[in-house]
Amino acid sequence: MKSFTSVLVAAAIAAGAILPAQAAPVCLETYRIDHTSVKDPKTILFYMKGGKIWSNALLNACPGLNFHGFVMNVTGGDDIICSNQQSISVLVTHETCMMGAFTPYTPPAKTPADKS
Repeated sequence: MKSFTSVLVAAAIAAGAILPAQAAPVCLETYRIDHTSVKDPKTILFYMKGGKIWSNALLNACPGLNFHGFVMNVTGGDDIICSNQQSISVLVTHETCMMGAFTPYTPPAKTPADKS
C-alpha cells in the first residue's frame, strides 16, 4: 500500500511538471489609469498615474477605434480590468472588441530628428 501511494504521489508530481504554469492575468486598477491612447486598431495604451504605461493587444482589430474612442465594459462594480477578461465598445459605431493581454510598454527612444 505504501509503494502504491508513493507511485501516485510521483505521478502527480510528474503531471504537474509536464503542465505549463499559467501566469496570473495582469490586472489594472481603473482609478489609477490617468488616460488612454489608441496606437492602432489593435492596440490601446494605458497611461497610469505614476508614469507606467501598459499596452493592451486587442484580440481582433477594432477599426472604428482610431476615429471614435471607446468605453470599457467593466461589470460588477469592480475597479479592475484584467488581461483577456474585458471588452470595449467603440463610440458611435458600437463595435464590441475583446481586450487581450496587458504588457508593459516603453515608448521608442526619440531620434534627433524627432526633437523638432
